[in-house]
Amino acid sequence: MIGWIIIGIIVLVLGYIVYIYNSIVTLRNKAESAWHDIEVQLKKRMNLIPNLVEIVRSYKDYEKDTLEKVIKARNQMLNSSDLGEKVEAAKTFLSGLGSFFAVAEAYPELKANEEYTSLKNALVNLEEDISNARMYYNAVIKDYNTAIEIFPNNIIAAKFRFTQLPYFEISESEKDEAYKTPKVEL
Repeated sequence: MIGWIIIGIIVLVLGYIVYIYNSIVTLRNKAESAWHDIEVQLKKRMNLIPNLVEIVRSYKDYEKDTLEKVIKARNQMLNSSDLGEKVEAAKTFLSGLGSFFAVAEAYPELKANEEYTSLKNALVNLEEDISNARMYYNAVIKDYNTAIEIFPNNIIAAKFRFTQLPYFEISESEKDEAYKTPKVEL
């Protein structure tokens, strides 16, 4: 009788360990899937950038440094292999893209170009999609990271080498910009 109780307890404990393991794997897979959704949007963005760069290059007074930073960040994103590297490269690219548009806005004839305006609008729509995908990704990452930190999950996560995944956060310069009071001119 005692032997069956011990076997029952062992089966319950093993069942619980399997349940926790499967829960963590499910969350990790959701996180990876969410990142792949972001990558699809980023790929679309990457495909628009060369066209925008060529349009801006056609204007004689373009700022070469800004274009080179955007192209370099784009290439870095395309060549990243690790999830952490990809997140960092995406943040760098996003920052460079902001500078790119700031420079482009300084040229009225460029702003009037229909092709530029069309590509910019497509990019603005993509940025909204990326923002939504990033919010979902970060929510899944929060759930995953929490799941591997809470007890007793943390014991199982350590045993099976589950590690925290990075959030897709805005850069420090973007944080500084976000807290500034917008200047409104009438």
